[in-house]
Amino acid sequence: MQIAETQRLIIRQFTEDDIPALYDMNRDPKILTYIPTPAMTDIRQARVLFNEVILPEYASRGYARWAVEHKADKRVIGFCGPRFIEEFNEVELGYRYFPKYWGQGIGVEAANAALDQFHRFGIGETIALIIKGNDASEKVAQKVGMGFREMSTFMGHDVKVYFKQLT
Repeated sequence: MQIAETQRLIIRQFTEDDIPALYDMNRDPKILTYIPTPAMTDIRQARVLFNEVILPEYASRGYARWAVEHKADKRVIGFCGPRFIEEFNEVELGYRYFPKYWGQGIGVEAANAALDQFHRFGIGETIALIIKGNDASEKVAQKVGMGFREMSTFMGHDVKVYFKQLT
């Protein structure tokens, strides 16, 4: 299901065909520098992520992370979208992209398009959890109108919590 479209991007639900892209974005050490989970070592782990996390979240909540497809390249280049974070009892806007696409404004473009759709899923406010030192993610959060709320911890890491009221 397509969620949003911009000049360069299609934001949509992940499909089974995206499992290789999920694997690649969860195994690259450069991408995972500020991600508090271990790198995947086998594509079967991406299959489990898709079948046991993403699909059940789509089914139960109506949303989960969304694939970001680059129109010109006709490939999934990352993800952007909501995920309910139980530890905070809030919905997080999360985003991650392949390094080839860093520094091109794609993060802000996708985040703005995704945030514009949150109301369709009953999401009226959102947070971003950003590990200390991840300046690029902080800039994306700030450029889409999120403000720093507090320092906290998540998955054993110090995180900056950004917040935005959407409605």
